[in-house]
Amino acid sequence: MSSFKLKPDTIKKIIVICALLAPQTAFSAPDIQVIKAKHLSLHGEPLYKDNFTHFNYTNPNAPKRGGITLHTTGTYDNFHRYALRGSCASGYEYCYDTLMTSSDDEAGVLYPLIASEIEYAADYSFIIFTINPNAKDNEGQPITAEDAVFSFNIIFEKGVPQFRVYYSDVKASVLPDNRARFDLSGGDKEKMLSVAQFTVFPKRFWEQHDFSEPLITPPIGTGPYRIKDYKMGQYIIWERVKDYWAADLPVNKGRYNFDTIRYDYYRDSNMAFEAFKAGEYDFREENSASNWATGYKGKIFETGAIIRSEPKNEKPADMTGLVFNIQRPIFSDIRIRRALSLFFDFEWINANLFYKQYKRTRSFFQNTKYAASGLPGPDELAILEPIRNVVPAEIFTREYQPPSHEGDGYIRPQAREALRLLSEAGWELKNGKLLNDAGEQFRFEFLIYDSTVERFLIPFRNNLERYGISMYIRTVDQSQYINRLRSRDFDMLNGVSPASPYPSSDLLILWNSRYIDSTWNTPGVSNPAVDYLTDYIASHQEDDALLTAAGHALDRVLTWNNYYIPEWYLDHYRIAYVDKFGIPPIYPKYDTGLNNWWIK
Repeated sequence: MSSFKLKPDTIKKIIVICALLAPQTAFSAPDIQVIKAKHLSLHGEPLYKDNFTHFNYTNPNAPKRGGITLHTTGTYDNFHRYALRGSCASGYEYCYDTLMTSSDDEAGVLYPLIASEIEYAADYSFIIFTINPNAKDNEGQPITAEDAVFSFNIIFEKGVPQFRVYYSDVKASVLPDNRARFDLSGGDKEKMLSVAQFTVFPKRFWEQHDFSEPLITPPIGTGPYRIKDYKMGQYIIWERVKDYWAADLPVNKGRYNFDTIRYDYYRDSNMAFEAFKAGEYDFREENSASNWATGYKGKIFETGAIIRSEPKNEKPADMTGLVFNIQRPIFSDIRIRRALSLFFDFEWINANLFYKQYKRTRSFFQNTKYAASGLPGPDELAILEPIRNVVPAEIFTREYQPPSHEGDGYIRPQAREALRLLSEAGWELKNGKLLNDAGEQFRFEFLIYDSTVERFLIPFRNNLERYGISMYIRTVDQSQYINRLRSRDFDMLNGVSPASPYPSSDLLILWNSRYIDSTWNTPGVSNPAVDYLTDYIASHQEDDALLTAAGHALDRVLTWNNYYIPEWYLDHYRIAYVDKFGIPPIYPKYDTGLNNWWIK
């Protein structure tokens, strides 16, 4: 399966980086307790103590040498991910560092990176970062508190508007001794952690450029790699910064071991797979079940030159699915969305196209304890009671499960139920066509940019056509797809709601109607019940019991509203790589750990 999406860690960085805006004063009272620390933890104790030397899943003695070639599909036209338009080059995450950073085997814990230590109010009304005196950008110039505050302000002036709303209670200021202070009038611990993760840009570079516009010249970075060579839209080579000041910090020891990281661009995933079999690049995380089951054959595999592996995947699973644009009148009715979901035969697709490799997604918190199951318990009911009259009644009487089929292609029982729902919504099957009162046929467009998606869309389309519904699959290039996604100019597409290890205030950006212009709210949800629950979650981040109950409640409301037709997920990775890498014996819990590998 292929779909345009932002990875969960990228989403987090964008939310965090686009942080911190509107000028409001919120200084704490002088008697507020101030805590000095070298880590931040949202829930419980951190896995790593203050004197740790490296993450458990890295090899601190890994040699730094050689290069790795990776692949991606589509194209790119600039070097700035946070521009309001354009498509950024792959590997951008290597360009900049953040004040603090997380490990890949725990959630909600941060450790020092650009900031060497922190001070924060016990009521979370402010946090102060002391910038590491050794911190330097890629040209050897000091990274300062002024750079941190400038980064804050440039987002305020040029960033996406919904972040200004979300961080409107945050103010940044420069303090003596190279410290940056952020005041949070709301006293929000989770927001304080997100402030700690925002990216620091060199002021001397970005004050000369328009932050909202695409960048066509390589930037000055603060991270472990910089651009060495590129051909716009075709390839980009990142080179390791040999004198990277943070290379031996505990959070980086044993990481970023390749001298170069090259990304080659291919027109589509089929072409990219053929290139891998020809030895054109070194590592591939396979997203096609068919390729994994039948495609990894030939001399290069028989000789052991390429290794296949299936390490366990413990990270929360994204909600991938067919996404309705509920802003379109044709999909604004929940009965229609439920009806169409009955025509999607996952069991047949999984057996005939995917070699039964997948499990059905049934939750927006899949693979976590926050996935709802059974019926609501007392804690959930207490949260749901104020919105009982504005949520689907089934929430209180039935456990959500996506429609199931026998997998033999026979869908008549499901189709009968679908036609009943469609009839209630004003559509009737006449002479082989599903028509409304005006005699118009039920028809819609499914937007894609990767032709490989068609293989599981065609069975869905065929089932619809048997009952008079016309679905036209329109393929556009990636740039047009992104533009149409951002402007919500589509009927339906293959999308993703990024997973999180716990219900966080990031859910406001994803679902709350105050951020409806955010393209991460792909279905265009503006629902008072969803607003109430995401606000509740944002204000109860420190009470794990209530957070669990609220996560379950939100999960039920989202699934029973049928904004997505859920697809599938894997509980393991499918990776293949050239036999030239050294790999630590421990895989991180939430990642493949590629940044910890080295050349043997």
